[in-house]
Amino acid sequence: MKIVFATSNNHKASEIRKMIPQNWELLTLVDLGITEDIPETGATLQENAEIKANYVFQKCHIPVFADDTGLIVDALDGRPGVFSARYAGEYATYLENCQLLLHEMQGIANRAARFETSICYIDAQGYKRFFLGEVKGNILNEITGTNGFGYDPLFQPEGFLATFAEMPAEQKNAISHRAKAFLQLYSHFNNISGNANI
Repeated sequence: MKIVFATSNNHKASEIRKMIPQNWELLTLVDLGITEDIPETGATLQENAEIKANYVFQKCHIPVFADDTGLIVDALDGRPGVFSARYAGEYATYLENCQLLLHEMQGIANRAARFETSICYIDAQGYKRFFLGEVKGNILNEITGTNGFGYDPLFQPEGFLATFAEMPAEQKNAISHRAKAFLQLYSHFNNISGNANI
């Protein structure tokens, strides 16, 4: 089975590849020859995921899923939220985004935050389904760990002493927001296995 993931982010694709059966093939925007940036103009994570999935479906007319992920920090009124990937600027690096977040969190005692991932899946008939994954945790006072990507070195999930960036991929994928959203999609595939319209 082939799954099209509307992303050019190798880190995201790598995470998903670790969660699918070996006989499945994950295709990305690079595999489809789509090199242009897809504008993420939505006001919510769900809207951005839908925009990206729509773009690829209209271009290629094949089943596709897209995600958008945001870090929601309570003390910052939900920022960076939908702007998480470009918090420190349109072409900001992961490190620059983390450094800005640390700067804005200086002196703040409430470190509560959560990651949210919204997935939009469009099947062969153009029907859409949405899946949401969430994990709660806290923002640390310093960058810790070298695994993962994005805000992983700052995010300590509830019930764990390690940040996402300190965890092996298998451990992170067992509890992460993206894993939770994708596993709902995976469950959907299993529920309709044998249906040509998945």
